[in-house]
Amino acid sequence: MDKHLKAVLDVIEAERDHVVALTQDLVRIPSVNPKFQTREGLNCEADVQTRIEEELRPLGFDLDRWDALEDRPNVTGDLPGSEEHSMILCGHIDVVPVGNQDAWDRDPFGGQLEDGRVWGRGAVDMKGGLAACISAARAIRKAGIELEGRLSIHSVVDEEAGGFGAMDLVNRGGLKLAKHAIVAEPTWGNVIPTEGGLTWAKVTIFGKQAHAGWRYNSIWPQHDGPTRLEPGVNAIELANRFLSALRDFESSRCRLNNHPLLPAGLATINPGMIMGGAGMDHDGNPAVMTNAAIIPDVATIVLDYKFMPQEDFADVQREFEDFVAHFAAMDPWMRDNPPKIEWDLWGLNFPPMNTPVDHKLTKSILSHATEIQRASPIIKGMEGVTDAAHYAGKGVVPIIYGPAGNGFHGDNECVEVDSLIETTKVIAATVLDMCRVKP
Repeated sequence: MDKHLKAVLDVIEAERDHVVALTQDLVRIPSVNPKFQTREGLNCEADVQTRIEEELRPLGFDLDRWDALEDRPNVTGDLPGSEEHSMILCGHIDVVPVGNQDAWDRDPFGGQLEDGRVWGRGAVDMKGGLAACISAARAIRKAGIELEGRLSIHSVVDEEAGGFGAMDLVNRGGLKLAKHAIVAEPTWGNVIPTEGGLTWAKVTIFGKQAHAGWRYNSIWPQHDGPTRLEPGVNAIELANRFLSALRDFESSRCRLNNHPLLPAGLATINPGMIMGGAGMDHDGNPAVMTNAAIIPDVATIVLDYKFMPQEDFADVQREFEDFVAHFAAMDPWMRDNPPKIEWDLWGLNFPPMNTPVDHKLTKSILSHATEIQRASPIIKGMEGVTDAAHYAGKGVVPIIYGPAGNGFHGDNECVEVDSLIETTKVIAATVLDMCRVKP
């Protein structure tokens, strides 16, 4: 084993309690994303970031802190070095709500160390992974090793609600990103180089408002003449037909778009929200949704639109718009009143990530994980989306790799201590490979 790697692994092994204690500290500071739940003492993201700064400052990191969203700070730390061999270690500090506290066997924010696990909300998703990143950097510094490349720690907010903390970070003027990144989400020791893209799209379907008492005039053959009232067009019924056609379109996408590291059929288009009614409100949704005596003239459908790692968003966008145009062309009313499509609704957009399996970063993590972990790692894709997407969208080459645990987004969340130690070692070893050791 290389002497530098051995020195770093020896530090981590000798001071195993460090990453465990840091994970406990972070879990004990409640940082529930305020977009989900607000309460005094529950939304302490700023306090978590202060604790992280306390950890990074003695290691010589150059720190920066700013509000990515109101009163919700991001923190970055940099050890100087070349850009050619630069590396980011990233984690988010916001957590989802506890839910039913009676379903928990322990205090959700107690950070108890029991049965070889640290327990509490955020332990595995993903304060444990972030603690592993920090402990890996600490071990490198304590071993007296100077890196050739710049090493950065990124601690961000809001991943659970769309990744707007990471989006703010990667778009921040003057901030240098890096060549490579590890996002330490829980992967159970597996190596994840790829995830699909995701956006939210809104389809607005237009009808013609009329009184429901004259609905017969729209659906049953009538003698046309000067006394006949102009028929209404029910936007909800048009939306129903659209959803049926969309299901067939979705099936064709699932059949034709696959990736070897991801489950078949992942390119789904989920109708997640639908509203129908009369008139258009200022937010582009139906204004009246409490009067069934009106033939509705507006229906809006919000889609959770997944696409594959190898797909380009511009192609995905064009394909869907062509589908909608052809659907509308089959109906005389919609030919003249076509549906409206809005992309990246509320700013939510995750670019695809498709780091090659044979990339040096992938191979480095896989090699060290194979040597260090109890369980052999596998290479697979991520079914969901993470902040790695936002780095990939800016040209950074990311990998998702982190510890094992249970209960994330559920009750009795925990992270396994042995896996925390292994994750810290693998991340540290990979940093030595990617940033290189100064001669």
